[in-house]
Amino acid sequence: MTGKDWHAWHDQYDDSGSALAQRLAVVQRQIRHALDSCPPGPVRIVSICAGQARDLLGVLATHPRRKDVRARLVELDPRNATAARDGAVASGLSGIEVVVGDAALTDHYAGMVPAKLVLACGVFGNITDADIERTIGYLPALCKWDGTVLWTRHRRSPDLVPLLCRWFGQRGFELEFVTEPGTDFGVGAHRFTGSPRPLEMGHRMFTFIGRERLRQLGRSGS
Repeated sequence: MTGKDWHAWHDQYDDSGSALAQRLAVVQRQIRHALDSCPPGPVRIVSICAGQARDLLGVLATHPRRKDVRARLVELDPRNATAARDGAVASGLSGIEVVVGDAALTDHYAGMVPAKLVLACGVFGNITDADIERTIGYLPALCKWDGTVLWTRHRRSPDLVPLLCRWFGQRGFELEFVTEPGTDFGVGAHRFTGSPRPLEMGHRMFTFIGRERLRQLGRSGS
């Protein structure tokens, strides 16, 4: 965890004109689409670096599949985890589990994967390029066949999104949606059509560094 105040960072979502608020609206549309496409029955969801879970909770609060959802939200900041837990309770979402811990560790997803929807929002802009590719390599163990991985990554220079989509394709994922170049933020959705892998315990998928620190180190993320 970086020295950034990630709890205060979420206040930007309250400004409807901010890039984060605009990105949130796109992410929520893709979550709705994924839920609308799910067959009848239970729906498993995992969220990596879930924050306050405004993306998922904002959709589930009114979605007709809300009672079918079992979700595990993994977040290191206990204040954000508390906000997510309180939000789930306020919306009457009994199937939401919030885990306070390092979302990079595979152990936190045991018993909840493969999931129909995997959220990796706010992750890829805060880790090295090598760790992005490494994390994508773990997603076939987290995502169910025909499930969806929804992710975010800025589209400013250097725009890594085309390479990121290639990495997904190499791991058996098909592109379903991606925002156009030239926007400040990127949102993508990939459907898994490859060969599932078992989840290996005790592995670290990435190291969360933070965008500002990455810029200082000259390691992308800017």
